[in-house]
Formats: sequence, C-alpha cells, structure tokens
Amino acid sequence: MNTWMNLNITAAITFSVLLSCAPDHQDDRIRSWSEDPRYWQYNGEPVLLLGGSDQDNPFNHPNLSGHGIETHLDLLVSAGGNYIRNTMTSRDRIDKESIFFNDDNIYPFYKDSDTGLYDIERFNDEYWDRFRRFLDMTAERGIIVQIEIWDRVDYARDHVAYEAQGWSGQPFNPKNNINYTSEESGLPEVVDTHPGSRENPFFRTTPEQEDNPLVLQYQEDFVNKLLDITLEYGHVLYCISNETNESEYWSGYWADFIRDRADQAGKGVEVTEMWDPADLTDPMHRFTFDNPERYTYVDISQNNHQMEQIHWDNMQQARQLLADPPRPMNSVKIYGGERHGGGVLEGTHKFWRNIMGGLASSRFHRPGSTVDFYGLGLNELAQTHIRSARMLQSEFNIFVAEPDNNLLKDRGDNEAYCAATPGEQYAVYFTDGGAVQLDLRDTEGEFRLRWLNILESAWAGESVVDGGEYIDLNAPDEGQWVAVVVLQ
Repeated sequence: MNTWMNLNITAAITFSVLLSCAPDHQDDRIRSWSEDPRYWQYNGEPVLLLGGSDQDNPFNHPNLSGHGIETHLDLLVSAGGNYIRNTMTSRDRIDKESIFFNDDNIYPFYKDSDTGLYDIERFNDEYWDRFRRFLDMTAERGIIVQIEIWDRVDYARDHVAYEAQGWSGQPFNPKNNINYTSEESGLPEVVDTHPGSRENPFFRTTPEQEDNPLVLQYQEDFVNKLLDITLEYGHVLYCISNETNESEYWSGYWADFIRDRADQAGKGVEVTEMWDPADLTDPMHRFTFDNPERYTYVDISQNNHQMEQIHWDNMQQARQLLADPPRPMNSVKIYGGERHGGGVLEGTHKFWRNIMGGLASSRFHRPGSTVDFYGLGLNELAQTHIRSARMLQSEFNIFVAEPDNNLLKDRGDNEAYCAATPGEQYAVYFTDGGAVQLDLRDTEGEFRLRWLNILESAWAGESVVDGGEYIDLNAPDEGQWVAVVVLQ
C-alpha cells in the first residue's frame, strides 16, 4: 500500500477523544449523520446536498439573475436543490457587456462618500444585513449554505475571467482605507499576478507565518462579525478559503479561531479547507485528510478539474483515506464549462459520479462571463439533473449504499458506475447508453428493474429480474440513464 493510502491512526484516535469532550451538537444543526458520518444530517434526518447557483456570493446580489435572490432560491428548491455556495466577496463586474454584469455588490466596511476611502474599523450595515437576510431566506427553505470566508482571487490581480476587481478594489488594500499605509501594514497597493503566485502577504499574517498583528486584528474583526451572525444559524458549513495554496498555518489558524468561538457559544460547527491542487494525491490535501479534529469534513471540489474515469478513481481513493474516522466529502464546485472541466456534458457526468461515488454533496459551479465558461449554475439543464437525482433518491436509499464497480462485468472505462447495498438494492449510472452485466450471483429473489431517463426526468420501463446470476443491463437508448434494481 502506498504512503498516500495509509490511514492516519493517530489522528483517528485524537478525533475520537475530542468527540467525547466536544460541545453537544444540537440535533437541528447541520452535522455528520449519526448512522453514517460520511453523509450529513439536518434536523435529525440524513440529507444529500444537491445544488447550483449563478453567483459565488449570492447574498451580495439582491437582483440575482435579473429576478432577485429570493426567486433564485425558490427555483433551486423547486428543482429539488438544498445546497448553495456563498463566498464572502464583493465583485462588481468591469465588463458591462457580460451577461452577468452587476454593479450592486457592496463591501463589508464603511466607505466615506466624499473621499471614497474605507474605514475598516467600522462596518457597512447594509452588507451584513444582506448576509443576514440571505441566511434567513435559506433557513426558511431548508437550504444548506457552505460559506467560504477568504477567496484568494479577490486579493490578487483584477479578475480576467470574472471581469471584476480584485485587490485593486479591496478595502484591506492600503490605498483604499484610512487605517494604515503600505509601509505600516506591509501590504502592497498593487498586485498584478495570478493568485496562485502568492504575491500578496495578506494570507501570511498569523504568528506562525509573517506575524503581522496589525492586519491580523482587522481580519479577526471581520471573521468575528461573520461569526456573530452565523453561529445563530444551524444550516451553515464553514470553509476557510477558496482553492488556496497558502500555508496550513493560515488555514489552521482560522479553523481553530472558528471552533474556539463556537465552543464559547456552545454551538457545534463543521469546518474545512479547500486546497488548490486538482490532484487529490498532492500532499497539501493531507492537511484536511489527516486532521479530523480540526477539519470535520472535506471539500474535494478541485477534483472536478479531473475527467472521466480518473475523476472517479481519485474520488474513491480519497473516500478510502477518510474511512477511519469517516467524514463527509463535499463537492461545492462542479466545473463543467468549455474552458474548465471538459465541457457541459462532462460536467453533468461529474454530478452523477459524485452521487454514485458516495459524496455528501454535489453542486454545479456558477457560469463565468459566458454561460459555458465555468459551469451550469442553475440553468434548465442543471435543474433537470438535480430533479432526476431526487427521483433516483425516491427509489434508491443512497445513504446505505456503497460505490462498487466490481459488481459490473464487461464494463468499459467511464461507461457505467455502480452503487449498491448488496442483496437489497443496486443503482447503475450510464454516461451515454451502453450495456453491462450486474452481479447478483450471491443473492436470491425477485428484483424490480426500473430505468430513469435523466434528461427527461422520467421513468421509462419496468421489469422483473431474478437474482442468483449475472443480469443484463442494456440502457434503453443513448444518453444518460440510471438502472435501479431493488429487491421486491
């Protein structure tokens, strides 16, 4: 067994000890499911988190997608969605020709209308009121919110792909506030490089890094304000950053900061970090994999840069690594545009591979400056796939199933994917038609076989098959299908 696949036994023991003395998780808060911690439970019931939305920071878009944020949330729920991503960012578009142009984002700090400068010792009430209203609306609809506190792309060059301001518009930028100069803060006024270059020391302020107490205090004030609001809600998941490649010292500092505040308030919280590498075997991912006491769930969204069989295989390796102690694996960003993720069709394949592969969440990433740049968001195609996934869930108990392609005979790479509770239920997802054999040799009885036409969100055909042998599964047509085989 290679070193990447070795389980961290010490971490597992530490996690068990910490659970025994951790503050009680209220039953109505989002938390790992008591019967299988690889999935979430909310209000005491297991939930599969599915979603899509048209912006990274929906709370900051009162006119989201031209119809308003409340309408957007209602659309998500109508399709069967219950999961949304929310970065704490402020992104006004630069290109007014962009189909997603907006100029109504606001920043969290007070801005003097005469000087145009921010005072980061004073908050902008409207920003936080928007955030609170967003949490109220999502709570009312049973939508789980995964928050990302820091997004590196807002602290580097202006967004080429997003066509929006980066560090040049940030209140933390010394040129934009009255609270410190570049010399006092050690922060530059100009950053022209990609965020992955790590030019901005904004993410190195903690004592274990460059120890910048001046800026760190303002960062803590911001996070404290966020926690003052979010800890009162039970439907919030915390993610420190968006696709960071900074030091674990940065991520660990904020994970502990959030947990300490939650402990003081007697609240249970779920915290993770999202690392940048698309390769889940990269050592950076081990920080979350090997530290369950600090990171109580894992987000592997960057695996969605991978495609086809590799996308599945890497996900399954990560799932094995998280077997002890088991934790939820989330996928809050499914790349599926022509420029990222292999295209629209491959993006929908990833959505289903995530579900069949045992992930606790699966969400379509927002579009970019054009509809097909990054992901599907919550367009009609995304709605169809979410709706069909709920139809599958109505016939197949995903929470007690295990991914197992070994049950399939004569399977080609990326042809079909299987999840099963052997002897009871089987689901086989076909990416584009095809035929495989399902191994029922070790079970007896009659099984009902139903076919789900994913793109039509409709059941198409039903028959009875006998256990005790291999059975033939021939997709009724090209396109995406799920065969559901359940013991009668």
